[in-house]
Amino acid sequence: MVINDGGLYEAFKAKDVRFDGRFFVGISSTGIYCRPVCRAKQPKAENCTFYHTAAEAEQAGYRPCLLCRPELAPGHSVTDATTDLAYRAARMLEGECGSGQKLDDMAGQLGCTDRHLRRVFTAEYNVPPVQYLQTCRLLLAKNLLTDTNLSVLEVAMASGFGSLRRFNDLFKKYYRLSPTGLREKQTKEKRQNNDITLTLGYRPPYRWAQILNFFGDRAIKGVELVHDGEYMRTVQLETAEGKSVVGWMRVGHKPGQNALTVTISETLLPVLPQVLARVRHLFDLYSDPYAIYETLQSMNEIRPGLCVLGTRLPGCFDVFEMSVRAVLGQQITVKAAGTLAARIVNTYGTPIQEDIAGLGYIFPSPEIILAMGDDVKNNLGALGVTGARSRTIRELARALAQGEIDLGVCVQPEEEMKKLMKIRGIGSWTAQYIAMRAMEWTDSFLETDMGVKKALPNHSTKELLNIANAWRPWRSYATVNLWNTL
Repeated sequence: MVINDGGLYEAFKAKDVRFDGRFFVGISSTGIYCRPVCRAKQPKAENCTFYHTAAEAEQAGYRPCLLCRPELAPGHSVTDATTDLAYRAARMLEGECGSGQKLDDMAGQLGCTDRHLRRVFTAEYNVPPVQYLQTCRLLLAKNLLTDTNLSVLEVAMASGFGSLRRFNDLFKKYYRLSPTGLREKQTKEKRQNNDITLTLGYRPPYRWAQILNFFGDRAIKGVELVHDGEYMRTVQLETAEGKSVVGWMRVGHKPGQNALTVTISETLLPVLPQVLARVRHLFDLYSDPYAIYETLQSMNEIRPGLCVLGTRLPGCFDVFEMSVRAVLGQQITVKAAGTLAARIVNTYGTPIQEDIAGLGYIFPSPEIILAMGDDVKNNLGALGVTGARSRTIRELARALAQGEIDLGVCVQPEEEMKKLMKIRGIGSWTAQYIAMRAMEWTDSFLETDMGVKKALPNHSTKELLNIANAWRPWRSYATVNLWNTL
């Protein structure tokens, strides 16, 4: 994107939702920065400066608009980043902004030096990682102050500032307003009474019903629930200090605002950034639907309606949970795999207090599976899981627990897929499926999948692969589009 190009002003003037989150507009006459969809009075072109990120706008001295609320803008998709490393680092900063993780530790996870990471990140986003992280924290705090009744101290801690004094000082410095002053500007009707509910934006169109149906068909009883147009699940995460916290979350849809609502139990407040990051991944909120459709619309030449604009790639909330379910689903129906997963949860899951009817368990952790030792075959076998799959699940748990495989934010998904396929019982289909849902790998294609073959009948496996070459690098989205036609 060419910053300060006149075309960006035209996109701003048109309030084009396709550009929401892809750039921000600093307005010199007011000292604020806006999203390109802001409905405030249109400023003159000579008063506008364009920035790649909110962090860059804040570094230039602008404060966020209270009308369009930049903290609600959808994030950058992988297609926006010239280097995948910078993109992955940005995602980690957003998800861990409350953990106090050091840059050198993050660089180690991404397989590079902190100096290289800092250089690549600054070249891509025009701000150093520390500034990006600070903006993530400030915008999360602004969101909490606006939409919840949490105390200012609770907001400061949940946003990762560590101290109330530091939070107040930075908020006043960058936003020229105290946290309490911002809250006084918001009417009581705009804030929830007790719930901790935040809003996460996306780029429309968004096929909410389709992704909700996908999750509903694969929901693990006791852990997940799709009901009345919402997705709900139990959650167990660790704080920066290593303390385990347990609770629940609920995700709904606000189509009029191009956003999802995320409601969490109060117990999850210490890990709020992690929860929000996982929800963004789960519901593919970074996606740029028009960029994807530009490549995949050729699918409709095969059969009209094969590809629909706005189709999302379903992610996952817990990589081990999803991976185990993928193993259970090998060569059996989706419903049968769900039945086996529910039996494992009822027998070896961790019970929790039911704040939402139908949610009562945490999915067993890798450590719980490993503790079974050689008895895993008998323990899971009694529930209907074959001995071969029981051993595969145990080996998968071991690889994850020992850090041999990274199924989260990783720079080289294809390398992790090779590691997965070294586990006996995990072939190409399973590895590709795990990569597309856990690692956000956009270019998986399941040519041996029965659903893909039903959607594209009368083609051999080789022919399907040749056809799908035209859909790179979005073959994962092509796969989901094919499934949606069934």
